[in-house]
Amino acid sequence: MRANKRATDPFAKKASALEPEIDIEISERMKDNKKCIAQVFANCCDLVVRELLIFGSMPAVVVYFDVLIDKQLWDDGFLEPLMQEATPPIRSLSQLQEQLKYGFSSIVQPSVVMNMTEIARRIVSGETILFVEGSAQAFAFSLKDKLNRALDEPSTEAVIRGPRYGFIEKMSINLALIRHRLRTPRLKTEKLTAGSLSRTDITIVYIEGIADQSVVEEVKRRITGIDMDSILESGYIEELISDHPYSPFPVMQATQRPDMTTGSLIEGKIAVITDGSPMVLILPVTFWFGFQSAEDYYMKFMFATMLRWLRYLFAFFAMALPSIFIAVTTFHQEMIPTSLTLSLAAAREVVPFPAIVEALIMETTFEALREAGIRLPRPVGQTISIVGALVIGQAAVQAGIISATIIIVVSITGISSFLIPNPGMSQAISIIRFPLMLLAATFGLYGLGIGLLVILVHLVNLRSFGVPYMSPVAPITVNGLADTLWRAPWQALKKRHKHTRH
Repeated sequence: MRANKRATDPFAKKASALEPEIDIEISERMKDNKKCIAQVFANCCDLVVRELLIFGSMPAVVVYFDVLIDKQLWDDGFLEPLMQEATPPIRSLSQLQEQLKYGFSSIVQPSVVMNMTEIARRIVSGETILFVEGSAQAFAFSLKDKLNRALDEPSTEAVIRGPRYGFIEKMSINLALIRHRLRTPRLKTEKLTAGSLSRTDITIVYIEGIADQSVVEEVKRRITGIDMDSILESGYIEELISDHPYSPFPVMQATQRPDMTTGSLIEGKIAVITDGSPMVLILPVTFWFGFQSAEDYYMKFMFATMLRWLRYLFAFFAMALPSIFIAVTTFHQEMIPTSLTLSLAAAREVVPFPAIVEALIMETTFEALREAGIRLPRPVGQTISIVGALVIGQAAVQAGIISATIIIVVSITGISSFLIPNPGMSQAISIIRFPLMLLAATFGLYGLGIGLLVILVHLVNLRSFGVPYMSPVAPITVNGLADTLWRAPWQALKKRHKHTRH
C-alpha cells in the first residue's frame, strides 16, 4: 500500500524534516568529499563513486547513480572529453573551469554546485557530480537516462477525427508536444517542485496576456504550499489544490490529449504538468467543460451541437433514470399508462423485493462488473464485463430475484454514463445516482426533486480557482453560451469567455 506519512500519521514530523539539510561544506580534499557522500548515501548499492585522472593530470572523483544515467551519453559525451589531455596542461581552477565550459557539448554542459545539500539533491535527480582535488566546488552534469515510451493514442479519449498521440510520463516530451502546436514566445512554462521525498517536478504552462495572472499566481501558491512526502501522480495535485476537495464534481480537467490542452491554453486556461504522469490538469474549468470533447471542434458545428445535447440528455438519464423508475413504480403508478402498468405488474409479480432493492442490486453489480473489466487483463476483462452482465442478468430474471424491466433501466443508465467524455464527471454522476435513488424510494418524485435542487444549489456555489462553476449559464454570459449549450460556427467564436480573459 502506497501511503504518505503525512496522510496516515497525524503526529508525523514535518515532511521537510525527512530530508535534513547537510551542513558540511565542499572540501578541497577528495577524501573528505568521498567520506561525506558515503555517509549520506549509505547502503545504496547502485551508487557509483569512481576516481579518475582527468585532462591527463588532475585527480578527480565522479559520483552518480548507475541506474539513472544514459550509458551511451556517459561514455561519449562525458568520459571521453575528460580523458583527453589538455594542452597546455591545466594548473589553476580558472583554467579547469574554462576547459569544462568549452570542452563539452551543449547536451552535457556542467553547472557549478557550492554545497553538499544541492549535490545530494542533484545526485538523486539523476545528475553526475564531479569533484576535483584542490577545488572547493563541484560540477554537475546532466546525463539522465531518457525513460520514454512511444506516443500512443489515449485509450480513454479516443476520437474518430483528430491527432492520434497523447501525453506520456516524460515531462520534457509533454512540453515539446505543446510547444509543437503553440509556436509563440508568449507560451510560458514555470517549474516547481513538490514532495519532500519524491522531489516531483511540476510545470505550470500558460499563455502570457491571455491567462489571468492572478490565477497563475494562485496556482503557484497552492502547489508550493503542498506539504507531503511524495507526489506520485497528477491526481495528488488535483485533490490537494482543489477549491472543493469534498465535492464529487471535478473542478479541474485531467486530459491526455495535447490538442485538448492546447485549445484550453488558447482559451486562457492553465495547464499543470506533473513529471511521471501522462495526465495533464487544466484549470479553471466549468461544469459544461466535462461534456465537451476535442472532436467537437473537428466536425461540423451542427453535428457537434447535436452530440452535446445528446450528452446532456443521457447524463441526466445516467443520474436520475433509476430514481424516476423507483419513484413512479412505488408512489406514482397513476402516471404510467394502463397497459404498461399491467406489463410491469406481471413482470414484478414473482419478484420478492421492492423496486429500490432491485435497483441497488443491479446498479452495484453493474459497477462491480465495470471495475472488474478495468482491472483484469484486457482480453479477460472484456469477456467478464460483457458475458458476465448477460449471464448474471438472465439468471437473475429466471430465478425471480429481479424483473426484466430493471435490467433495461440499469442498462440504459450504464450506456448513458459512457457518453460523458470526462471520466471525472462520469464518476461524479455515478456517485450521485445512489442517494437520489434512496430519496426517490423514500419520498417519491418529491424526494427526487429535492435531491436535484440540492445538487443544483451545490453546483452554483462551486468555484474553480475563482471562476463560477456553472458559468456562463449562472451567471449568464451571452458570448460564453456560443460554445457551451451549443457549438457555434467558427465565424461566431471570436471572443473568449470573460471569466478566463486577462
